Formats: sequence, structure tokens, C-alpha cells
Amino acid sequence: MTTSVQEIDGKLVAKLCGELDTAAAPETEQALQPLLESGGKDIIIDCTELDYIASSGLRILLGIRKKATELGSRVVLKNVGDAVRDVLDLTGFISIFEFE
Repeated sequence: MTTSVQEIDGKLVAKLCGELDTAAAPETEQALQPLLESGGKDIIIDCTELDYIASSGLRILLGIRKKATELGSRVVLKNVGDAVRDVLDLTGFISIFEFE
């Protein structure tokens, strides 16, 4: 699992690549820490290359969304593939996030 965060056009963009499973969660959570300090900037999470997400990954996304909402930011999941979308749908997360 690889994760990168950069600022593009005033938004924080995180790119997730690989499988966000229990083993990858601690390192991924650490890499996404800048999103929790967004200062009100909108957050885009690019899932183009995210192949799988486990409950630990869902917990990370939920934490990001909660903190962003407190700061007045939006969180948008971008390019979510079918496998990840199915997990989001089954868990009810599909109604919590915005999608592009």
C-alpha cells in the first residue's frame, strides 16, 4: 500500500494505491495525518488505484471525514472502483461520502 498527499489548486489530494487492509492501516493512517490538519481545505481522496479496503481502512476514512466536517471542509472520494464501492455500499458508507 502506498499513500501520497499533496496540495493541488487549494485542495488536499490523497492518492491511495494498493490494498488498505489491517496490515497497511497504521502506516496509511500516519501518511494521511496532514488531512486531519487541513485547515478547512477541501479533501479529495483519489481511489483510482485502491484495490481493496478493510474495516480498518473504513475507520480511517470516517475519521478524516469527521475531522474535516468539524473544520468546514468537504471530503470527496474520486474514481472509486467497483470492489471498493461494493464495500462502501454494504457498510452504508456510500451515503456518508461525496463521490466524483
